[in-house]
Amino acid sequence: MDSFLIRGGTRLKGKIEISGSKNSALPIIAATLMAKGKTTLKSVPRLSDIDSMNKLIGELGCHVYRHDSPASDGDMPSLNGPLDIEVTDEKNCEARYDIVKTMRASICVLGPLLAKRGKAIVSIPGGCAIGDRPVDLHVRGLQKLGAEFRTENGNIVGEVRGRLKGCRMYLGGAQGPTVLGTINVLCAAALAEGETVLVGAACEPEVVDCAEMLIKMGAKIKGHGTPEIRIEGVSELIGTEHRIIPDRIECGTFMIAAAITNGELELRHCNLDHLIAVQDRLEDVGVRIQRENGTIHASSARRLNTVEMTTQPYPGFPTDLQAQLMALLCLGDGISVVTERIFPDRFLHVGELNRMGARIRKEGPTAIIQGTKELQGASVMASDLRASAALVLAGLVAKGTTRIDRVYHIDRGYEKIEQKLAAVGADIERVKEK
Repeated sequence: MDSFLIRGGTRLKGKIEISGSKNSALPIIAATLMAKGKTTLKSVPRLSDIDSMNKLIGELGCHVYRHDSPASDGDMPSLNGPLDIEVTDEKNCEARYDIVKTMRASICVLGPLLAKRGKAIVSIPGGCAIGDRPVDLHVRGLQKLGAEFRTENGNIVGEVRGRLKGCRMYLGGAQGPTVLGTINVLCAAALAEGETVLVGAACEPEVVDCAEMLIKMGAKIKGHGTPEIRIEGVSELIGTEHRIIPDRIECGTFMIAAAITNGELELRHCNLDHLIAVQDRLEDVGVRIQRENGTIHASSARRLNTVEMTTQPYPGFPTDLQAQLMALLCLGDGISVVTERIFPDRFLHVGELNRMGARIRKEGPTAIIQGTKELQGASVMASDLRASAALVLAGLVAKGTTRIDRVYHIDRGYEKIEQKLAAVGADIERVKEK
């Protein structure tokens, strides 16, 4: 397994190009299963999760071709080349466990397969049971469109007699709207007979991005980006060309990187409108954020203020930036409070940050952070994707050397993160286990 070695204390300064959104690209790639002809996707990041999804749709009868990366600008690493996808064989309807176990987003093929091929066999993600887990919302929504489901040998098996039929349904869950569930039902409804109205739909930019691509394919969708989406089903969808939106989580992570190192970063190809709650909290901390067309300039005052933050569904503060903000608040001047409302147990990074000298106390879904003057380099272990990013941020400012093991987690969601950081002055290197 690879590790990162980071020698902290370097002030970051320079330009970073933001990659396309992982959370948008994954369901959009799955949605191409419904298209007739070739679809070309631009700004698809080169990530292990994307590789897994490409392998999955390849097994489902798609020809997938990745173009070479375009030339980079200056010291910035070259990024994502276009992705061509074309369905050549519609016989296979099974998403195998060997692929699904590596990536929960594999569930996104469920709706497209049912709508286009009338059957779907998808391994239950992570081996969890259908019940109160989020995957239950996907199944319930598709059942309301007329699909029938059963579990068989650890798989969700769905079938449709004839064609799915539109209806009015509520999509909310215990933790609020479901992003992937909304997209799954949205995709299925695009090929259903009649009108479907999704009430309590997720409003995230990733939902809007998928809807926009489906519209280019010929779907009739209105209201995406609001809690009520209306879809008038069509008989077929045609391949198109689409550019994936910038990754708002990666952008927010690098905004925090500028702040934690007292640096100055110019973040290119990003959309600050997708980060309004993040901008609000960071400006209260003392981060200076300026927008110029598609570029964000982020810098920081030497004194970091304390804040209170609660994660919420969009447009609230995203759970995927909670760990990174916490790393920044470890150096705040006083006590900050972070409450996690989306995934209440998402605090695995707390123990590792405390190993680096942070003073964080967890109380249920809340973390209380007592600011300290400095963090110390240490050997730490990445537990998940966003916790990994928080440890990288802490390592950038920590005194001494930080070793982060299991960085395959971060490779799932950040394209060439060590190269991007090194290009703006970070002392970071990837080392391979001997």
